[in-house]
Amino acid sequence: MKRNLKIILLVVSIPITLIVVLLGIFVYTFFVSMESLPKGEFLTEESSPDGKYTLKAYITNGGATTSYAIRGELVFNEKNGKTKNIYWDYREEVAEISWVDNDTVIINKRTLNVPKEKYDFRFH
Repeated sequence: MKRNLKIILLVVSIPITLIVVLLGIFVYTFFVSMESLPKGEFLTEESSPDGKYTLKAYITNGGATTSYAIRGELVFNEKNGKTKNIYWDYREEVAEISWVDNDTVIINKRTLNVPKEKYDFRFH
């Protein structure tokens, strides 16, 4: 009897675990990850003093029910233009970018150490 119960629990728990994992991957990919942010329209860009990085800013319009947002995309100039989203803030329409040094950028008064740090208003 105990053996049958263990088999039933195993048969039921494996599909449930698989569904939960796949649902988690789906939610992360489409609703949490900064890599799935809307592209937006190009605003401005600034390169780091050593030319290793370029930060490009884009404005996104969510339509009538949401405000504008700014997306900051870090371009790795020495890695064939590979990009990474490092900035996402809501209710902004301008992007003021300035580099403090080769690895520190200020975008709209938020200081980030690139490429490690990023800012996402959804988690602050």
